[in-house]
Amino acid sequence: MHHLPEPAPPPASVTRSGPLTWIQQWHWFERTIPAPRRVNPTPLADHCHVPPSATVADVHRALASLTARHEALRTTVDPLRPIQHVHRADWAPLPVDRVEVPVVDATTLEAATAALAACPIDPERTPPWRARVLLEAGKPRAVLVAAHHVLIDGWGLAELINQLHAHLRGDQAPAESSTHPLDTIPGQNLERARAAEREWLMRFEANPAGVLAPFGGTDGGGGRHRLQHRSVAAYGDLDRVARRYRASPEAVVLAALAHDVATRTGEHRFLASVVVSNRTRAALRSSIGVRALTVPVQIDLRPGAGFSEVVASVVDASAAAYRHGQWRPAELVAAQARMDRRRGVVTVPTIEYNCYAWPRDYLVPVPHTLPDGSATWVSSAPDEPCETLYVDFSRDGGVVTLDVTVGDHLLDAGQAAALPARLCGLLRALADGAECPVPAGSLTPAASGWWRAPQGWVCPAKVEDVLRGHPGVLDVTVATSGNTPGEGDEPPQLVAHARTAPYVTAADLHRHVLDHLGEVPGLLAPGRYVLTPAGSLAAGRTSDRSRTANAGRATPRVPSRPPTTGPERALATVVAAAGPRSPALRSFDGPDAVDMNRSLADHGVTLVAIPRLLALLHQSGFTGIASDELIGTASLGHLAAALEPIPPCAHRGGETSP
Repeated sequence: MHHLPEPAPPPASVTRSGPLTWIQQWHWFERTIPAPRRVNPTPLADHCHVPPSATVADVHRALASLTARHEALRTTVDPLRPIQHVHRADWAPLPVDRVEVPVVDATTLEAATAALAACPIDPERTPPWRARVLLEAGKPRAVLVAAHHVLIDGWGLAELINQLHAHLRGDQAPAESSTHPLDTIPGQNLERARAAEREWLMRFEANPAGVLAPFGGTDGGGGRHRLQHRSVAAYGDLDRVARRYRASPEAVVLAALAHDVATRTGEHRFLASVVVSNRTRAALRSSIGVRALTVPVQIDLRPGAGFSEVVASVVDASAAAYRHGQWRPAELVAAQARMDRRRGVVTVPTIEYNCYAWPRDYLVPVPHTLPDGSATWVSSAPDEPCETLYVDFSRDGGVVTLDVTVGDHLLDAGQAAALPARLCGLLRALADGAECPVPAGSLTPAASGWWRAPQGWVCPAKVEDVLRGHPGVLDVTVATSGNTPGEGDEPPQLVAHARTAPYVTAADLHRHVLDHLGEVPGLLAPGRYVLTPAGSLAAGRTSDRSRTANAGRATPRVPSRPPTTGPERALATVVAAAGPRSPALRSFDGPDAVDMNRSLADHGVTLVAIPRLLALLHQSGFTGIASDELIGTASLGHLAAALEPIPPCAHRGGETSP
């Protein structure tokens, strides 16, 4: 029960195998997350036009040549271990099909590319890509390519498309093989990795998160807005601004986004989750393997600073974040979860920023023509809220494209649509020579019903709802105390006066709040909620007691609790099996030593062990929790409560991955 059977030997077509790089590990884990909750689309997809003289046979020859050159196109991954296998060039038939369409225009290309992106790719058994040739009257007019993110990233797909188009034009391709991620593994320095981890955690711990103020939305805060903004005018403006400040267009757009957040919220220090790529060396420029890494970038803006200083700050922070985050993401995620639970904080980055936009298969195009001729598509649906502002940027074909996803409790539909137009307006002003200094304070008030905690925005009514959901809590009143940020030495606090039954302890409420902060719609990274006894406060009956929740720094010591119920024992058993193998790291020797009041990360289990843990849990007859639920601050007791027995008649075959 404690160990999976040894994996089957790789097929004879494998030429070499090795571990996934630290950068690949996140995407390998992400494929186990239920599709509706994934942040990064998988697979990625893009297209190129076919030159008039090229035939379908030419397309097949070009793809075969690229497959021989790029090992990433013939690499598979292990379902339960972070291992990759490179196969021979003739290992599998080219995954190419063809579709006849009436006309290959922009609308057809966008719809067809989105349709191909929606087709699943199995990176464990088949090539991690697929291609589709669009025929018009029997002639090839375009080639669509989709790729799985675990082996090819957005920049890599763009490079693959460029090389494919060059082949079809007859340009001579380089003869040497492309650098594969396996080639970089010997260069990983473990001592530098440990230093990077310490630096990363130090930056993360000292940085506020979730400071994007709510400005509107529906009363329930239950909508998510997705839109795409395209501007021809912004293309030239961005080019001029990038040359002026000697920075990449991607860095300039991120700086403009940070400037906008500071202008709207009055916050000058916050966290951005940014996709950064390392293709500066010549050996990596033609590689299509995964080089892009999502890293936490610490944004520090000085009030009154000109935009040149903003750009320089963003560039330096992005480079530092890549250096500090490229080594051990699995360990860093676990360390962050441990740190968050210890501090009583759930960290939500203000901005998720990606420098590669792709077709959105869930986007329903509804064109709205703006005065400058650009087009915006807006789709709003009452699905689960979005706690972070997601912005994807691309600059291609003379058009700047900004894809925005944002929750209704942050920005309503009108405000969401105004964001990209406002960014383009800032680029126009900068291109005309304006300095656009960072404002000292917020220019727009936040929505009513929200309070600014030391590390994020809080909806007190939602906090009351969380506490009332705990059994034995009879009444709760949440109020603020102390000064607002920046107005004195006394830090602001959010205090909850809870009237409880005698068996409810402060530690019980502390665990309950931590387990539910990320699950309440409209509750944004509410900062520190540490529950400590504070004496009797207006008790209703002598059998009731009062507890206080405040924003202090000391977390009450939560006593250990061994597993008791059947689901808890099952989860504890697989945690003991999937935990660290090293005796120096292992803090438990069996299921009885697993503390159900602590999180998975507290037991040293990293994200690369989660697929194996879920497989073991499935073997023991339980389901009901997903992979992304295991990397947060929830206690094992909270997770075990969600487990459900697998029905006896349930199908136990199918996909290998959990």
